[in-house]
Amino acid sequence: MNFSGVIDMHIHTGPDIRQRRLDDIELAQAAIRLGVRAVVIKSHVMPTTGRAAIAEKVCPGVRVFGGIVLNPHVGGINPAAVEAAIKMGGKIVWLPTSFSVAQRRAEGKNDGVVTVIDNKVVPALVDICKLIAQHNLVLATGHLSPEEIFVVVTEAQRQGVQKIVITHPEIGTVSMSIADQRALAKSGVYFERVYAQPLGGGKYKSNLITNLEAIEKVGYQSTIIATDSGQVENPPWNESIVEYITFLEKQGISQAELAVMTKTTPAKLLDLD
Repeated sequence: MNFSGVIDMHIHTGPDIRQRRLDDIELAQAAIRLGVRAVVIKSHVMPTTGRAAIAEKVCPGVRVFGGIVLNPHVGGINPAAVEAAIKMGGKIVWLPTSFSVAQRRAEGKNDGVVTVIDNKVVPALVDICKLIAQHNLVLATGHLSPEEIFVVVTEAQRQGVQKIVITHPEIGTVSMSIADQRALAKSGVYFERVYAQPLGGGKYKSNLITNLEAIEKVGYQSTIIATDSGQVENPPWNESIVEYITFLEKQGISQAELAVMTKTTPAKLLDLD
């Protein structure tokens, strides 16, 4: 596959509170060598909008975007933090990830950033949805449970949000069924299917076969291919994305379908076309 035009909307880079395979500049340089169009850098603990702008300036030839994850480090469900990220050029607002209620419960904890109470989103999240709708950003669901995701999607669309991405529905914390994915697909959301998922203890397993089955059952039209790479336990980003796309090619996914999942849809979400 020709990687010109490919976009990866989910990559973890350094500096970070854990070691990463590449820093922002190294990722941008790798992206240029591979010939991709754009990358999105993500951090669980800090906004990446300013970092993305610097990486793009230092490495002309690839677009670099950032966003904000609504974990406790930015105040959780914090409209002021989202507004600042928007003003700095942020493209994606991720709901809580490593500090979602579902994630923390899976880890045996009783805390977490609350997004849904009694089947309603918390008031501050309504305000954030309005900001996302006003500026036509992407709302990504992070590590919420399927039950929370359905509530959030309903409210976000009520507030006018047009771009909703279900973040890695296949990973253990989310574990969204194919039936639920099919139901949500009817509402126009997208599913970001990533390279690997953590098993605990620093170990990861490949998602490629699982993702292929989901693409076949839910549809390529609602799928985004992303790596979620950056962990030292997994291959470097440039190897992960090549392996991922090559695998899908060998399994019979057409070039036209791959182009939608790796180029057309991500470009639309990032307002590149």
